[in-house]
Amino acid sequence: MNIQEDYAGLFLEIVVEDSGGRLDVFLAEVLEDLSRSFLAKMIREGRVSINGRVCDRPSRQVTPGETVRVLLPEPPRETPEPENISIDILYEDEHVIVVNKPSGLVVHPAPGHPSGTLVNALLYRFPELAGVPPDPRRPGIVHRLDRDTSGVMVVARTPRAYASLSGQASSHAFERYYLALVKGEFPEDLVRVDAPLGRSLSDPKRVAVTGIRAREAVTWAETLERYGIASLLRLRLETGRTHQIRAHTRFAGRPILGDPIYGFTSYGDLKIPADARRALENLQGQALHAARLGFTHPETGETRTFETEPPADFLAARDALRRLAPGKLS
Repeated sequence: MNIQEDYAGLFLEIVVEDSGGRLDVFLAEVLEDLSRSFLAKMIREGRVSINGRVCDRPSRQVTPGETVRVLLPEPPRETPEPENISIDILYEDEHVIVVNKPSGLVVHPAPGHPSGTLVNALLYRFPELAGVPPDPRRPGIVHRLDRDTSGVMVVARTPRAYASLSGQASSHAFERYYLALVKGEFPEDLVRVDAPLGRSLSDPKRVAVTGIRAREAVTWAETLERYGIASLLRLRLETGRTHQIRAHTRFAGRPILGDPIYGFTSYGDLKIPADARRALENLQGQALHAARLGFTHPETGETRTFETEPPADFLAARDALRRLAPGKLS
């Protein structure tokens, strides 16, 4: 896949390789940040062509060797509109807001997600966020979680808080750990994955080990429970690269369950009971949860720490795996 620009604007060209299928499904798998419904709308609007001919049918089958071109929309440039969206506020004061982001919620507006994001929800409840620099499209956001990763986030409510928290985030001073369900087991209880990450050579929307302009990336993985076919990990980041945990677990041979990009989603060949298979198939994206976040409060200087349980689909999959092979370690 490559990104280009012409008189019509920015566009992507993607060569279909290993598999085909419906055009809208194929594009949703490649362009992770754009929803299938949004891509189907783009197709119907004539923004997608195949081998140089406009295609307006989302159901059109694509085959290996074909070239798909997608004309991308302009990203939003103004402060997003407030929207009355329910969000789980763990803590708030006049300086910071701590939220428990659900899986499926995009953090800030982007192409394909101009509204319905965490930022839209925060602006409805905290309108003063609109004045927090530097980016009007993502006011107060000092770190982010992928759309289908759930868990704890902190948001700056003032410019002073933004300066402090963004500095902590960029220097990796946050205390963070994640929980993940992964395929297979590590033989060791604690594993250090030290593998540089950069943009994938074949797909700039993804990252890969030793990709383009790779940067140092280190992830610690501690096994909490073993289930034979899978395990529960607690993961801690030494660095904070895009998609770091998802790419590192894949590289280490332990892809995250339910992750359509870097992980494992084909459960048909697993020799497991039907109820366990259903629980895995019901995962809403990757089984990855930001369970703990600690930071220095930008005004008081005290350490604040917040923890949350994984969402229901994660817990249902974990419980189904526990029934297969009980093996709690801690």
